[in-house]
Amino acid sequence: MYAIAGATGRTGQVAARTLLAGKRKVRAIVRNGAKAEPLRAAGAEIAVAQLQDRDALASALAGVEGLYALLPEDPSVPDFHAHRRRMADALAAAVRAAGVPHVVFLSTPAAAVADGNGPARDLHYAEAALRASGARVTVISACYLQENTLAALPAAQHEGIYPNFFPSSDVAFPTVATRDIGQLAARCLLEPPTKSEVIDLQGPLYSVRQMAEALGRCLGKPLQVVDIPPAAHVGALTGAGLPAAVAATFAEMFAFLAAGRITARGDRTERGTTPIDDALGAALG
Repeated sequence: MYAIAGATGRTGQVAARTLLAGKRKVRAIVRNGAKAEPLRAAGAEIAVAQLQDRDALASALAGVEGLYALLPEDPSVPDFHAHRRRMADALAAAVRAAGVPHVVFLSTPAAAVADGNGPARDLHYAEAALRASGARVTVISACYLQENTLAALPAAQHEGIYPNFFPSSDVAFPTVATRDIGQLAARCLLEPPTKSEVIDLQGPLYSVRQMAEALGRCLGKPLQVVDIPPAAHVGALTGAGLPAAVAATFAEMFAFLAAGRITARGDRTERGTTPIDDALGAALG
């Protein structure tokens, strides 16, 4: 039996369905049981639990041989980082209490350091907590998600623009689709390592301009790339609806990336192959 936390999300659903297609038993851990009905129909067992509820999680993890988990981002909570660290603590405690032998955890290269890296600081914390739980931990250190392009959807639809927070709109960098992450997560669960490891997950190279062009193709209209200077990052993000503290956190992340502090940190490298047009097309339905 394999447990998938966030099984109705983009990567979790792919991981769950990949395992089910291989005739493996899956326990889908979700916050909303009704949303998991398609997975139940596909053969998954459903467990309803909040990621910050240690006891409910431990019950949901009873008897499993592997868990796939991630740390969701919820900008609406009063304290973004504290909320995520509570989830990390509950997850690690539940893994220890249930005696889960292997955890596959979705993270990012920026989580190699403890602070100054925006939301990745919580992933760094979670990785350490999971390793201290006694489980073997496979960290999928995924590069920039192709579906992050959809953060520009409101501006693209209503204003015909694609805001760029990176230093250049024309320098290509590695990206990966959530489909490839979910498939890798399933494979890692089926092939547990002998010791904890970090996997660098890379994929096709795209520039911000190419991402804007791909989103424009999906929407059927050209988009103008608008460069947002660092001094205006927080204002642009709050203008897009993020609370000020969360906007500052994401601005910190963009500054971290602009400083060139991202480096490979894995014990090995895997590569996704999904083109960005396929990823965006699937996400937009």
